[in-house]
Amino acid sequence: MFVYLSKKIAIPNNTKLRCVSWNREHGYIACGGEEGLLKVLKLEMQAGKDAKVKGLAAPSNLSMNQSLEGHSGAVQVVAWNEHHQKLTTSDQYGLIIVWMLYKGSWYEEMINNRNKSVVCGMKWTADGQKICIVYEDGAVIVGSLDGNRIWGKELRSLTLACVEWSPDGKKILFGIANGEVHVFDNTGNFISKMQVFCLTSVTGAIRIAGLEWYNGLNGYMEPNCPSLALCFDNGRCQIMRSETDENPILIDTGMQVSQIGWNHTGAILAVAGSQHALGQDKEVNVVQFYTPLGEHLRTLKVPGKSMYSCSWEGGSLRIALAVDSFIYFANIRPDYKWGYCTNTVVYSFTKPDRPEHCVIFWDTKNNEKYVKYVKNLISITACGDYCCLATKADEVVGQYVLVLCNSIGTPLDSKYIEMDPVYLTMTKTHIIAACKEAFYCWQFKNPKKLATLEMSTRRKAGSEKLFHIDDIPSGTSNQEEVDFSKAYADFKVKMKGTEDPICCLCASDKAFIVGRESGIMVRYAMPSMALTHKYNLNCRPHQLSLNCTSTRLAIIDIAGVLTFFDLDTRVTDPDGREVVGEHLNFERKDVWDMKWAEDNSELFAMMEKTRMYIFRGLEPEEPILSSGYICQFSDLQIKAVLLDEVMKDPENPAKDDMIELEIKSLRDTRELLDKVGLADTQQFIEDNPHPRLWRLLAESALEQLNLKVAETAFVKCRDYQGIEFVKRLGNLQSESMKQAEVAAYFRRFEDAEKCYLDMDRRDLAVNLRKKLGDWFKVIHLLKHGGGGDDLQLEEAWNAVGDYYADRQKWQQAVTYYVQGRNQERLAECYYMLEDYTGLEKMVNTLPENHKLLPEIAAMFQSVGMCEQAVEAYIKCNRVKTAIDACVNLNQWDKGIELAKSHNVREIDLLLAKYASHLLEKKKVLSAIELYRKAGNFMEAAKLLFKVAEDQKMAKRNPLSLKKLYVLGGLLVEQYHEAMKLTSKTKGKQGKQLASSALAGFLEEDASALSDTKVIDNAWRGAEAYHFYILAQRQLHDGYVDAAMRTALHLRDYDDIIDPADSFSLLALAACANRAFGTCSKAFIKLESLETLSAEQQQQYEELALDIFTKNSPKDARASKVECTSCGSSIPDWSTTCPNCDTKFPACIVTGRPIMEYQFWMCSQCKHRALQTEITARKSCPLCHNMV
Repeated sequence: MFVYLSKKIAIPNNTKLRCVSWNREHGYIACGGEEGLLKVLKLEMQAGKDAKVKGLAAPSNLSMNQSLEGHSGAVQVVAWNEHHQKLTTSDQYGLIIVWMLYKGSWYEEMINNRNKSVVCGMKWTADGQKICIVYEDGAVIVGSLDGNRIWGKELRSLTLACVEWSPDGKKILFGIANGEVHVFDNTGNFISKMQVFCLTSVTGAIRIAGLEWYNGLNGYMEPNCPSLALCFDNGRCQIMRSETDENPILIDTGMQVSQIGWNHTGAILAVAGSQHALGQDKEVNVVQFYTPLGEHLRTLKVPGKSMYSCSWEGGSLRIALAVDSFIYFANIRPDYKWGYCTNTVVYSFTKPDRPEHCVIFWDTKNNEKYVKYVKNLISITACGDYCCLATKADEVVGQYVLVLCNSIGTPLDSKYIEMDPVYLTMTKTHIIAACKEAFYCWQFKNPKKLATLEMSTRRKAGSEKLFHIDDIPSGTSNQEEVDFSKAYADFKVKMKGTEDPICCLCASDKAFIVGRESGIMVRYAMPSMALTHKYNLNCRPHQLSLNCTSTRLAIIDIAGVLTFFDLDTRVTDPDGREVVGEHLNFERKDVWDMKWAEDNSELFAMMEKTRMYIFRGLEPEEPILSSGYICQFSDLQIKAVLLDEVMKDPENPAKDDMIELEIKSLRDTRELLDKVGLADTQQFIEDNPHPRLWRLLAESALEQLNLKVAETAFVKCRDYQGIEFVKRLGNLQSESMKQAEVAAYFRRFEDAEKCYLDMDRRDLAVNLRKKLGDWFKVIHLLKHGGGGDDLQLEEAWNAVGDYYADRQKWQQAVTYYVQGRNQERLAECYYMLEDYTGLEKMVNTLPENHKLLPEIAAMFQSVGMCEQAVEAYIKCNRVKTAIDACVNLNQWDKGIELAKSHNVREIDLLLAKYASHLLEKKKVLSAIELYRKAGNFMEAAKLLFKVAEDQKMAKRNPLSLKKLYVLGGLLVEQYHEAMKLTSKTKGKQGKQLASSALAGFLEEDASALSDTKVIDNAWRGAEAYHFYILAQRQLHDGYVDAAMRTALHLRDYDDIIDPADSFSLLALAACANRAFGTCSKAFIKLESLETLSAEQQQQYEELALDIFTKNSPKDARASKVECTSCGSSIPDWSTTCPNCDTKFPACIVTGRPIMEYQFWMCSQCKHRALQTEITARKSCPLCHNMV
């Protein structure tokens, strides 16, 4: 940063000032002094003659100068409430006045006087809702915005000196007169004493000069950045991360401090006071500027006897200083982290809501910006087409990263280095980083020149070099690959610090210069890095810059003095020896930026205070008012960016913040062309030649159609295209045609078009618009002129469609492609819009075998629309592809249908192969689904029954098992139906007379002898689990007789349901039904089971003994019915007649045997139910087919 005094305001009657405070939000400056002096001033930038002059360079005037009456004693404390435009002031008698702004003037709003003690501190919270007032006698008052007292406290035996709120408003810090700081919560409860580390080995009385805690409203320099500053009048200072920080930053300023203050981002701490002048017995007023990490940035000397107070402006570009009876203003030129490459300004800033730095790549030509968030950003540098971001690595302590980016922020390459890149510079091929003791050089590969093959090869040896500042490199290096981890290790062993650290550096393609704090300057040859010269300067350099030929070096020292050094000039020193290098006798003060011209070694621009000077040689031109940072100086034009203005709203930079300035010779040439003419101007340019001036003359000659002068000028500035253009103009006969061509050359296309139309050459106007890609205008010209044919119009429609498609505005693109009959792009737009109806219509309208059909089919296939994809494939005779699409989309039924209708044999092989693949992967259910979709129901049923068996062995839920068996049964039924249909079709083809049903059964017999078991027992598993579940449900519902009847059916299903389960259920139901005869038989069966363990059999025997000692093994009730076949009397639960062996079907609703002639049969599973029972149901209880 750089700082210089810019303005001084005198207070009337030489009244001494005691305090000054700048309202950061609205710009008001309050200053209090002796004899009750209280003034509110406002400095506003005035719009000068030149609207481009903005920021600090714009003239400023006092727009408000109001004296506030009310205090009688010296005003000692002023505090702004910036959010609510209130000013609180207090004088030496303890009188407090709150002032408010009303209709442009300040008025008293509230007054308070304790009449006991003097106010020594007042602070508002960051949100402006509360104020804390402290008195010397220990009284503390916390009040609200509307003047109400929230709480008060008497801190007896303490003499207070100052107060500060924490940024979140939850803690209050009280400074005590003896130098201690006490921490309280926001309700007045003591928490702790803050540790003071900076007063070690200090004796005598001390006083707190400043206690300031940055509120964090504009983000922090880095995460966990120190922000609480405590400073004592003896110059000792500590900066802490929090009130409990045990490792604060300690600074000894060597001053007598009056006041301290943070800037608006918490990045700079100003310490104002006085210091002993070297070699003199007097005090000098100074302001020292420090970073939060304790690094000294600048010293500003201020005239006058004693400085009392300092206060920052809202944007931290100025600081106000109260000295004697004057307010001095100093301008700050911050060290922004920024760079400039290929029309792009790269700059960074911090946000309060994010810990990272926000880096913006602002393309000033197209006014586009690219945002990138970077953690732990240290600095930015740029050159040519690229920029380099230096950051601190997160993962490893002491590791840093150099990231090479292009002009839109894309990282192209990066290097990890193990030293802090305090200084960073860049050429078009090298990045050089330096810490205080050493420097590292990285020759990066230019991505524009890299071949694809070279990208994958190993990096060349010698692309990175590392030197200690005290080394003497020869520039020769071995060709082997360098082990950088070893180099860093050796480097750390060697590096024991240096007595003369690095303080700045710069580089060009020929030389690399390092400045050291002693004034020694070291020169190395680029790119070999051989040490060639050492020079002695009589100043400490702060900023260095080489001209375009690397012959002259510009040096800005720490005091802001610009001098020059000729690197290769040989001169004789006072001792009579010849030495290389001469420090020129040229000096400019208060310089904070400079830039050499890229194409002239004598031209340079420099910023001195708020003026830009352009020098040719060492002779200055008239200064230009500006506060911009110089980006580029080439072609006699300077580009500068008003970073101060950009940073006011960094996320939305305005084009006005980029300024272009012309040097005098360019301005003079323009004036001569306007006033004198081409001949005299040509003579002037020949006396002061420069390609930019010749180009200006060529352009002016073209405007006047003076082709001879234009050709001469283009030759002088080596513009081959310009020469060719002049020749082309010479071949044209019509003056109007020449004027039109010249207008087009200067990009005045509207004028060129008008000329063509006036000449009735609409075709040329159309061609011009085509070249420009302005197809909207082409359509307009063709429609309204009648000069174009249908082909041209179609081309224009399609080009406009392309325009919208490129911007992903597919709906608009469709409109134009339809008019341009561009089927390919139209299909693409429909696909992007997911308008599949439109695609279907296209398939219907396109002729057979059209080249677009396979593409549209692939589109349908990609979104799973099988039917439409098949239709498109069939239309272009790609049956095999259509079948593949069905297979890929798992539509096997469709695939098999296609294969059969087109006699494609491969489908069965593919199906079997895919099914075996699924089974290998244990995806049995997927294989079942595959077989089912392909119409191979028998294979699907077999697999499903196998799954059911596996689940049965695993003792799964009976309901799930029933579902699996039902599905298996349904698949077998589907198999029957499929066989009938096949026989029907075959019957028709062969003109057979057999009925379709019989033919179906015969077909089954032929093809499925091995499947007989599956077919015969299709519903057996489902029946078993149906009755098993039904019996348990009836038993739970209390229908014990029905439960027993149902359980009796389970005796026939021992192969499916474990007999232990089925007979246990039967015994339980029979016991509950008091049918102990049936129960006894069930127990006999259970005790005889071989699958039971001895212990289980013992338990069954004990249970049977327990039951049958109390109850006789006979059924309590024995209802009899007549057998429907032989008429003999049988029990009503009998499933078979013992006399005639007639088997009675079971009702699937109740489980009872059906002995009536009237019953209901399910059309799907062919199971029966009593007519009276089924009427209440909507579906079959077994297969769930609708009744």
